[in-house]
Amino acid sequence: MTVATHEPGFRDSVDLMFNRAVRLMDLSPGLEQKIRVCNSTYTVRFGVRLRGKIETFVGYRSVHSEHMEPVKGGIRFATSVNQDEVEALAALMTYKCALVETPFGGSKGGLCIDPRAWEEHELEQITRRFAYELIKRDLIHPAQNVPAPDMGTGEREMAWIADQYARMNTTDINAKACVTGKPPHAGGIQGRVEATGRGVQFALREFFRHPEDVAKAGLSGGLEGKRVIVQGLGNVGYHAAKFLSEEDGCKIIAIIERDGALLNDAGLEIEAVKAHMAATGGLKGFAGATHVADGAAVLEQDCDLLIPAAMEGVIHLDNAARIKAPLIIEAANGPITYGADEILRKKGTIIIPDLYANAGGVTVSYFEWVKNLSHIRFGRMQRRAEESRSRLLVEELERLSADKGLGWTLGPDFKQKFLTGSDELALVRSGLDDTMRTAYQAMREIWHSRADVEDLRVAAYIVAIDRVAKTYRSKGL
Repeated sequence: MTVATHEPGFRDSVDLMFNRAVRLMDLSPGLEQKIRVCNSTYTVRFGVRLRGKIETFVGYRSVHSEHMEPVKGGIRFATSVNQDEVEALAALMTYKCALVETPFGGSKGGLCIDPRAWEEHELEQITRRFAYELIKRDLIHPAQNVPAPDMGTGEREMAWIADQYARMNTTDINAKACVTGKPPHAGGIQGRVEATGRGVQFALREFFRHPEDVAKAGLSGGLEGKRVIVQGLGNVGYHAAKFLSEEDGCKIIAIIERDGALLNDAGLEIEAVKAHMAATGGLKGFAGATHVADGAAVLEQDCDLLIPAAMEGVIHLDNAARIKAPLIIEAANGPITYGADEILRKKGTIIIPDLYANAGGVTVSYFEWVKNLSHIRFGRMQRRAEESRSRLLVEELERLSADKGLGWTLGPDFKQKFLTGSDELALVRSGLDDTMRTAYQAMREIWHSRADVEDLRVAAYIVAIDRVAKTYRSKGL
């Protein structure tokens, strides 16, 4: 895929989008500059003995804003990792956390590595050494800097980092809170793996609750039957596609991956595609769809909803004019460049921006961090109390029916659902749904109440920057 050379890079795109918002705000130049700049970036170069020789790796941890602590942000393992990308992602984390009201500053980390090039035990050595370098500088710490998974990392890597921190801080009772996205058996939380994809689903549900907003995208009705193209079937794309197709009646008509795209107008079976990818490493050869070698061209196909869920910059100056989707939700960070954003806006395309759309991950990370600090899983104390109160009500209703000879009974489905108390997963999903709804409403209010705010992205930045500014002002800055 060729990106236009005259296009601003990812970090410049974030800065330019920030500028669009602050132009419409009443901030002093000093405060504006304080919010914009990245506080610090630590670059580490460390060696690990592997395969009989010393291999040197380069890693980063960037802290964009400490208006609230700890700072929060994922660690990605990819060959494309560089300082500019990490700093841009850290800035996005600041705005994202402010928008969804998680009490964190923004941070991000990265290691320049292809995780597929190493065996699991080698990757563990590399990850632990990287973690060691960050931990000894308090760049991983429950009260100061709390990483999470990102591209190329997952539960496994987070468990290694948490264990490394515990080894180095043997008396820290809150050691598990040094990182989120851990496996449930190692201090993680139910629903964290699905969180970003689930957040995309909740964001779309909230968008479709407002007919006025749906009409702006030239669409009507709800999510049922909407034709969707998903780019990237990693953790986020897979969960978003799965939930939208299985629970909301969307038709996933195309999936784009590294080795091309699959097309099926009747809708793709997400689980089957995922299983095929796990078995073969790609989309090629999948029986239930047409395979197209040029995946990037499929972004330009006709659909109701486009979900870029992989890399930044996949919609750029060279292809933006040909994008037909009237509604785009940015499940990835920065999938639309600044230049492409301008083109799409002028066409009337509605974009649900990344700093809102993919905030499900950091929201559930927040719940995990709180769980680790409270040392008790959610639902443990109230679940059975809820069940017994519900049972009392059901039994009383049934007794009244029998006494009065009414002869009515409660449906078994209703009874089973009503008598089930909220476990951790139910509470996590409830908290995430509430977060996505209230954040959308905050953006929407700015979008609809101000004539000078023409899109959701600027509205999101205005809400976020205003909240960061208020925090700085309350600190006396």
